[in-house]
Amino acid sequence: MPLMMKYPVQEHNEDVIASFFEKTSGKMSTYSVDFTEEDSQQDIATEKSEFRIRLANTANRRGAASILINKMYSWRGYGNGNVSQINNPNRITLLASGPDDVAIGTISMGLHSSLGLYADTMYHDELEQLRRQGKIVCEYNRLAIDPEIKSKRVLASLFHIAYLYPYYLFGHTDGVLEVNPRHVRFYEKMMGFTQIGPERTCPRVNAPAVLLHTDFSYAREQIKKWGGLMDKARHERSLYPYFFDPVDEAGILGRLKAMT
Repeated sequence: MPLMMKYPVQEHNEDVIASFFEKTSGKMSTYSVDFTEEDSQQDIATEKSEFRIRLANTANRRGAASILINKMYSWRGYGNGNVSQINNPNRITLLASGPDDVAIGTISMGLHSSLGLYADTMYHDELEQLRRQGKIVCEYNRLAIDPEIKSKRVLASLFHIAYLYPYYLFGHTDGVLEVNPRHVRFYEKMMGFTQIGPERTCPRVNAPAVLLHTDFSYAREQIKKWGGLMDKARHERSLYPYFFDPVDEAGILGRLKAMT
């Protein structure tokens, strides 16, 4: 079901973290935005589109991210997830835009602080177990991708930058993610997450959730092995071949450091 509204970012290009062109000619491998279907093949028109990723650090970008979140959550029957949380100073939000600078994807990171993480509400014991092991844990949430966008690379690029930011700039070692139980297989298969928390009802969206975990050292190994290969890694089923290659990663990291 496509979204009926578009979300113009209307920003300049000097603070773009990453940009890339996606050629969509002939047959294109796609994934379900509800994370419940297997990859498929879709007929599309010949086209080459540019995608950009920025920090959602202006009122206009935060608004675009919130509209996208609200629409996706409403479509799936979730609550709104408390939109005001996007202004939390311990949170970083990324915004992806497509042609005409229309917002098409977003993800937020919650950094370690004395205030804890949103996931502490339901999974404090599980998170404390990681912390007792010396882990510095961040969380991911408020992920939304416009269902008209069928590019693995857009999703992979958002997650790659969302990994670089806490890992390299703030020394985090692990990431956690609260997801609907029906999405677990997607994250296990595509990025190697493992479940560490049982199913509970998330009060922010009034929907069932489980807690997933990833060690950033695992992500580091997978990115070094697969990053940038894309369709050349035909037998690798994860998202890691659609992450950036080492040269692009170094450039992105340099821009992130300059923005911090």
